[in-house]
Amino acid sequence: MGPKLKKIVLILVLAFFVYAVFTNPTKAADLVHTIGSLLVDGFNAILRFFNSLLNR
Repeated sequence: MGPKLKKIVLILVLAFFVYAVFTNPTKAADLVHTIGSLLVDGFNAILRFFNSLLNR
């Protein structure tokens, strides 16, 4: 992926995020909360995996 294409994709994602926040802030906040929860759950699962791997 070239640098220009990355910049265009980033601008489109940011524009969509701004649009989503202005048109429906509640759903945008729910989406951010859901993504945050998924990241935290995934990180905790990785930690549990390595803990169980090192304890055995």
